[in-house]
Amino acid sequence: MPNTLDTLSKFLEREKLPETYRAQARDSFIPFIEAIRPKLAAAGRVPVLGIHGSQGSGKSTLAEFIHWYLQEQGGLNVALLSLDDFYLSLAERQQLAAKRHPLLRTRGVPGTHDISLALETIATLRHIGAGERASLPRFDKACDDRAPESSWPQISGPVDLIVFEGWCVGATPQDEADLKLPINELERSEDSDAQWRTYVNSCLAAEYQDLFAELDYLLMLRAPDFNCVAAWRSEQEQKLAQRLAGNVKASALMDEAAILRFIQHYQRITTHCLNTLAKRADCVMALGTQREILNVAYREGS
Repeated sequence: MPNTLDTLSKFLEREKLPETYRAQARDSFIPFIEAIRPKLAAAGRVPVLGIHGSQGSGKSTLAEFIHWYLQEQGGLNVALLSLDDFYLSLAERQQLAAKRHPLLRTRGVPGTHDISLALETIATLRHIGAGERASLPRFDKACDDRAPESSWPQISGPVDLIVFEGWCVGATPQDEADLKLPINELERSEDSDAQWRTYVNSCLAAEYQDLFAELDYLLMLRAPDFNCVAAWRSEQEQKLAQRLAGNVKASALMDEAAILRFIQHYQRITTHCLNTLAKRADCVMALGTQREILNVAYREGS
C-alpha cells in the first residue's frame, strides 16, 4: 500500500494520538497486519480477527487502526465490533442484579453481555451480500446504557473482515477451586460467598466460549501486570471527560474512587488471562508500562 505512512498523519490527528504511535504502526502493527492477511484470507469464511487486551491497553485504538489501514488505505470492507457494544441494557442489568447478585448491575464481566446479539451480528455480517445493509450495535458508556438503534452505524455488504475487540475476548473459565479465595476488597466485602464470581465464571464457560469460537485469529495485547490497568483505566475516563466537556452526560463519569472500585470487577479475569492466554493466542504483543511494544511473538503455525 504505497503512501500509507505518508497519510498516517491524518489517522493520528483524527484519533488524537502522539507521534510515537507512528513508529508503533510502522514497526509492529503494519507488519502484523500484512503477516496475517494470507491466514485470514484462507479462513474459508468472512474472518473474525479477535483483539484481546486489558482496559486501557490500546486495543480499541489498534482496532481503529486496522480498520483505517485495510479499509481506507487497502480497499477492504471492514466491520468493527467491540465486546463493550454488546452490554445488556441498564434495565436488563438491573433485573439481573435483583435476580442473581447486586454486582451484576455493573457492566463488564461475563454475564452482562447480550451474547445472542453478538452471535447474530457476526452471522449477519458474514452473509450480507452486495446492496444489503447491517446495523452495528453501540453502547453509550457516558449514560451506561445501550445507544438507541436509530443511532447504530450501518455497513453495506459484502464484508471482507470483522474486527472484534474486547477486554476478555478469548478468555477461558477458571477451575472451581480457584474461585474460593477472594482476590481483592470488592470480592471480600461484596462477594464473600463467591456467588457472583461463580456465576460470572459459569457464563464464561458457556455462551462466551460459543462466541469466542467464531474467532479465526486472536491477537493479545499483554499488559505487564494488573497494576498498570487501573492507571490506564483512569486515563480512559479522563479522555472521555475531555470529549464530553460541557455535555450533560459528563455527570455520569467516574471519579478516581469509583474507577478503583470498578476495576476490581475485572481483576480476576484480567489476571487469569495474563497468566494463561499467551499460550493460546495466535500472536502476543508484550506491552511496557507506557503501552510501548516490547516484543511480538507468533504462536508456531500462526
